[in-house]
Amino acid sequence: MYSLIFRLFFAPMDAERAHHVSFTALRILDAIPGLGRLLRLVFARGTRDEVEVLGLRFPNRLGLAAGFDKNGEGVRALSAMGFGHIEVGTITAHAQPGNDKPRLFRLRDNIALLNRMGFNNQGARQAAFNIDRQRKSLASLPSAQRPIIGINIGKTKVVDAADAVEDYASSARFCAPLADYLVINVSSPNTPGLRDLQSVSSLEPIIEAVRSAAAEVVATPRSTLGHVPLLVKIAPDLNDDDVVEICGLAVRSGVDGLITTNTTIDRNVLSGREAEFARTQAGGISGRPLAPRSLEVLRLVKATVADRLSIISVGGIADANDISARLAAGADLVQSYSEMIYSGPFWPGRIIRGVRNRTLLTRGTRGV
Repeated sequence: MYSLIFRLFFAPMDAERAHHVSFTALRILDAIPGLGRLLRLVFARGTRDEVEVLGLRFPNRLGLAAGFDKNGEGVRALSAMGFGHIEVGTITAHAQPGNDKPRLFRLRDNIALLNRMGFNNQGARQAAFNIDRQRKSLASLPSAQRPIIGINIGKTKVVDAADAVEDYASSARFCAPLADYLVINVSSPNTPGLRDLQSVSSLEPIIEAVRSAAAEVVATPRSTLGHVPLLVKIAPDLNDDDVVEICGLAVRSGVDGLITTNTTIDRNVLSGREAEFARTQAGGISGRPLAPRSLEVLRLVKATVADRLSIISVGGIADANDISARLAAGADLVQSYSEMIYSGPFWPGRIIRGVRNRTLLTRGTRGV
């Protein structure tokens, strides 16, 4: 049914407009008394499979990656689909419109997306207000249905690289009190110069500033770690030596985890006419073509950090087999975004149940 709706209604529509229409519709439906509960019964049935990561109790291992809810306006509605965590953002200290439109493209033959959104968002102050309102709304739900909320922060485009440290710290001061965990995003290809901040010399002071800012404004963190967990999101396009170097910095600086990986600028992951189209366009590619490199980076990170850091794997997650493969390779949690655009609102619950049933079957086999 969703496939038919997608082809007839969403496919002819501009990709960014389709996103706003579907997201708005979901939020409206969730706000109608009784209907939000029905959505959870339909979409999120059987998705409870708790796991403790980062000192937090996650309802299950699958989360929605940053980029879908950029301003923290629909966390409750999105949780109706069964996600164990919702990562909001990317949020910048100052509101910004992002890059010129069009800036989001479907690559349907490759089951992928190409975006150059450019961190369009309402700014950290407004995002904090939005997320606070969402938390109050979530409080009316049973605790078992409340997702973990991560907040992903990035650099404001007009801020010079020399001032990036304070820019990140400013976002952290607004967002940390509302966050179960924080993510430093230095890996989007859509803000000029941002990926340069992945160098150890640039990243280290950002980590220290964000951690200090969070500690200043959060006296009682939700995590049993005793502080707001802090993660860094890295790019798939780093060479292996740079990945290892970032892992070393993360361990030394007390970062709690890494998110592997952001979108790629490598057009060779695509095939057919869409590859030629993508070579004429700026932006990062997400979706199934990213899976091989994302898995490679995950394995490298795990081999480097062992159990010293938590790892969230994102990039090309399509089904329960992919989740199982990422968990086997060392991921603690997984995230997705692009696949939901193509597979619809039933998809998260379906693959969470698939992983859960597989885990129960494995446990049962071991018992025999």
